[in-house]
Amino acid sequence: MVVVLDNIRSMFNTGSIFRTADALGAEKIYLCGLTPSPLDKLGRIRPKFVKTSLGSEGSVPFEKRVSTARVLDKLKKEGYKILAIEQHPNSTPYYSLLPTSYSLNKIALVMGHEVRGLSEIVLERADKILEIPMAGMKESLNVAIAFSIVAYELKYGKK
Repeated sequence: MVVVLDNIRSMFNTGSIFRTADALGAEKIYLCGLTPSPLDKLGRIRPKFVKTSLGSEGSVPFEKRVSTARVLDKLKKEGYKILAIEQHPNSTPYYSLLPTSYSLNKIALVMGHEVRGLSEIVLERADKILEIPMAGMKESLNVAIAFSIVAYELKYGKK
């Protein structure tokens, strides 16, 4: 599994996703758009990032990229299935994805901006759009929590 983060604003959310990605044995994380890197422009570790990543930035390979669309196009050419996590008219509940539908080794899990979510340009590239159903007053979960729920289900659920 690779992880593609599209314009995530918060270093804490990104650091938390790194930590979960490490726990799951993710192959790589692509930090796209304004998603913060664990390193500043001078190549120094960002203390706010490490506060939540707890060193996982050293165990999960990552790459900073400008364009999410280009990363997804590259991954598709390499045989990855693109799974976007987003509330959308074409989305289906994450738990309805059959475990045999995709090889876990060839999944790219895409998470978007904390407020705006994923753009249509990104969603158009998705093989499947998955959502986490919401029963309460709030319309969404924190992006790091949403990533954890879906990623763990894909790796360990319904086998």
